[in-house]
Amino acid sequence: QVQLVESGGGLVQPGGSLRLSCAASRSIYIIGNMDWYRQAPGKQRELVATITRAGTTNYADSVKGRFTISRDNAQYTVNLQMNSLKPEDTAAYYCKAAVLVSPGGPWRDYWGQGTQVTVSS
Repeated sequence: QVQLVESGGGLVQPGGSLRLSCAASRSIYIIGNMDWYRQAPGKQRELVATITRAGTTNYADSVKGRFTISRDNAQYTVNLQMNSLKPEDTAAYYCKAAVLVSPGGPWRDYWGQGTQVTVSS
């Protein structure tokens, strides 16, 4: 069973920084795209950032210039560096990975359990 485990959330003041990490279990053949999503109370889950296996990145307009997504294919990890945080960044953050468990098998999406980020003074 593939598991994704996030860490790094917490409480930070506006203008501060946090670094989220997501580690996947090692029973994986290949990880494709890795994403960070977030969901604020009463709102739909939204895509924050995506990184392909080759390292191509894409960001939501609301976080461009402030957040940076990165990955380590050898360690099966994806990170999200969040700078200049704003109160509107407050949400539960989730990582998602497209995974091929074995050669010739189907690609499947897996989600982490989420980590809370609260930006408040």
